[in-house]
Amino acid sequence: MRALVRWGVAAAFVASVALIVSSALAGRGTPGTAAEQRAVLPDAPALGLDGFARAVEPRAWSFPADHGAHPAFQTEWWYYTGNLATEDGRRFGYQFTIFRRALTPGERPSPSEWRANQVYMAHFTVTDVADGAFYQAQRFSRGAAGLAGATTEPRYRVWLDDWAVSARDDAAEQIMITARSPEAAIELELHQLKPPALHGRDGLSPKSGEPGNASYYYSLSRLATSGVIAIGAEQFSVTGASWMDHEFGTSALGPDAQGWDWFGLHLDGNRELMVGQIRLVDGGIEPAFGGLLIEADGETVPLSASEITIEPLGWWTSPHSGATYPAEWRITVAPEGGVPLTLYVEPLLADQELHEGIVYWEGAVRVSGDATGYGYAELTGYHSTMRDRF
Repeated sequence: MRALVRWGVAAAFVASVALIVSSALAGRGTPGTAAEQRAVLPDAPALGLDGFARAVEPRAWSFPADHGAHPAFQTEWWYYTGNLATEDGRRFGYQFTIFRRALTPGERPSPSEWRANQVYMAHFTVTDVADGAFYQAQRFSRGAAGLAGATTEPRYRVWLDDWAVSARDDAAEQIMITARSPEAAIELELHQLKPPALHGRDGLSPKSGEPGNASYYYSLSRLATSGVIAIGAEQFSVTGASWMDHEFGTSALGPDAQGWDWFGLHLDGNRELMVGQIRLVDGGIEPAFGGLLIEADGETVPLSASEITIEPLGWWTSPHSGATYPAEWRITVAPEGGVPLTLYVEPLLADQELHEGIVYWEGAVRVSGDATGYGYAELTGYHSTMRDRF
């Protein structure tokens, strides 16, 4: 369900994409007149769905090729989060996400290397639990002139300027993430411990009952992680676990969606749990979306919406946006024929709200109850509705 915030974030950045790309053109010293820019930019951005592929049927997956871009679809993202700690127990969280959005279907021949019909955005955050600090940064660029992109040739790589995910081996089972903002930086090595976990029906993840309101979605749910986090001039050697989501599609949310709550949790016993709910404007829950339990051996147990209960136990109001978010939860998972789980989830830091651009909460959490662990939560639609964004 990482799907979810990402659909809203991608939509928000596309709303101003023409301005972003035009500004980038000027900053790079490219032609500035209206006529010259029309030669570089596509005609007015086409935000409709015609001409784009849709997620309607399960697909045949191939890795590492499917780690790369799928430009036939309008929207795509690569999402990494992790909970890390120093040897003496100082805890950090991080999020690194790169979004791709197509302005028009297909490619248009152009004599200019600056012409782009793919726009990229990246979000980078670090949570410093001990200092009670949350650092956030974002970037925009075009999928042209080598400024941003995603490929698996010769190896998996997704990048925006010098923020990058880069494979260290041909199978892309070992990768490096590097990102730096004025306040924080990460240089992390991630090692894949389990095969890709496919959500929904063999990776076809519906977000409403209407055909095509879906995405293709898989997770690398446990990535052993080590490296360095820098806060200002101070560096910390850290280890821990990360989670990766990769999702792509053309239309996802139904017309009645208000927002969503998503949780990706690393549990004891080498298990992982993804649960989420799409909240509707009438206060109900979208029944098409559920969750996934990943067992220690990598086997997966799909969870329907009726098998998941997410109950807020506390609330926090942002001093930045004024939005009020759930701040503690009781999550009950009752798989048919399986052992029920009751989990209590709380943020490691209350203020992990991203408020540059679209406003949402995404942060590191701690798990207790029938299982213990750490993870990440993502909350959207508490500041403004996600309706009509897709």
